[in-house]
Amino acid sequence: MPYVTVKMLEGRTEEQKRDLCEKVTAVVAETTGVATEKVVVFIEEMPKNHYAMGGKRLSDVE
Repeated sequence: MPYVTVKMLEGRTEEQKRDLCEKVTAVVAETTGVATEKVVVFIEEMPKNHYAMGGKRLSDVE
């Protein structure tokens, strides 16, 4: 049973997250040969103040 974790910044719509789960599931099932019902997708959303690039939090840059 494949488990996939997607980490991304918060702010996507429910429709975008639903579409992401469907497409990731389809690709993983096709690639690994398992049934789509066996693919598990976790979405971990992070606030911008919990993510930094180049030493600067994204919440401080915008």
